[in-house]
Amino acid sequence: MNENPPIETSALDIESLAWEKQSGLLPAIVQDADSRRVLMLGYMSREALATTIESGQVTFYSRSKQRLWTKGESSGHVLTLVGLEVDCDNDTLLVQARPQGPTCHLGTVSCFPNAPGDVLGDLDALIAKRAIDLPAGSYTTKLFESGIKRIAQKVGEEGLETALAAVVEDDDALLGEAADLLYHLIVLLRARGLDLDAVKRTLAKRRS
Repeated sequence: MNENPPIETSALDIESLAWEKQSGLLPAIVQDADSRRVLMLGYMSREALATTIESGQVTFYSRSKQRLWTKGESSGHVLTLVGLEVDCDNDTLLVQARPQGPTCHLGTVSCFPNAPGDVLGDLDALIAKRAIDLPAGSYTTKLFESGIKRIAQKVGEEGLETALAAVVEDDDALLGEAADLLYHLIVLLRARGLDLDAVKRTLAKRRS
């Protein structure tokens, strides 16, 4: 399975951030690196930010516990660091992470119940998990076990059905076939050790 390129943190000057604005703490917005859904808001001290970068697990300063707190330290639902960005005023952090389980203590994906996300990113993450777990009875498991040639054949079949639906069927039929095509294409990418982000990066290069 292909992961995102390693994050570049060596250029981040922790001391240059505007720590004085909020008594040594900066708000840190956590975003799912795959679905782009906002997961939670926490606060980081200098030490929490340094620990996050060093350990690769998102760590905050808990204002209630008055200590460093690694998300998921008791539940196991850690946030694996993917990227870090500082805003234009140097006083807010955007943390991109991959959640290992629900982020909210209520057991939900996000602390914001209606936070929008990217359904294709969610699907890609689910298919990636299926590729590792290979649960019995899953159609996705059956595809992975059938091999790359069969998966590629399915993509071809779904592409043809999508094209035909565009010509001779109604919008609902076209949308259904397009959804099937996208699903099988993501399975094909994962079977080759690639992911949806790799496609997005390729598109971004073409745009620039």
